[in-house]
Amino acid sequence: MANKLQTIGFDADDTLWQNEAFFRITQDRFGQLLQDYSDRDHLMDRLLEAEKRNIGRYGFGIKGFMLSMIETAIEVTDSAVPASVISEILAAGQEMLEHPVHLLPHAEEAVTRLAESHQIVLITKGDLLDQERKLAQSGLGDLFHGVEIVSEKTPRIYEQAFARHGAGPETAMMIGNSMKSDVVPAIEAGAWGIYVPHGLTWELEHAEAPSTHPRFRELPDLGALPGLLDEIEG
Repeated sequence: MANKLQTIGFDADDTLWQNEAFFRITQDRFGQLLQDYSDRDHLMDRLLEAEKRNIGRYGFGIKGFMLSMIETAIEVTDSAVPASVISEILAAGQEMLEHPVHLLPHAEEAVTRLAESHQIVLITKGDLLDQERKLAQSGLGDLFHGVEIVSEKTPRIYEQAFARHGAGPETAMMIGNSMKSDVVPAIEAGAWGIYVPHGLTWELEHAEAPSTHPRFRELPDLGALPGLLDEIEG
């Protein structure tokens, strides 16, 4: 029982359900709206720079993304962007906020199975209302013993979350698609960090994998998670 884990943390976006794909669709729409003012590569570089600047102001999520698109549109057009384009950007963001939740493969089975034997906690970044909406629509809400919607994921955040929902990070595991937010800071806090890659990952979530760390693992999908738990816990 020395290896028994008590708390399992799951990321939400692009770990349990699709998210980045909808951002990419909206980016394509944004590029089409501004094609008369900027080539796509330059426009996307400017948008990414705006997102970097605005994280501290607006946090993560669709609303901050909408504001960054509007700011970028104003910049690349030297403030000449038509009101109709701004209206289209707002409409695209609102469509994202209303988009149905699409669970990723094995998400429901993995969460359901682990909830029978461990404390299951959702630890996610983003807009509070939007994340609450997605969790409610996912059908997974009742399976979680706790939900933590945070502005950033740091070692301290994981220490606090795993203390609130268990015995601390030493007996906890974090699972997600972001090396930067889900894996590295969880391991730095003392927990296991499990990387489940997603085909699309936001540029700002990339980080070097802690490949040699004994508490790091990479899985092809959530279907391999129960087997990993059996291996770790013996």
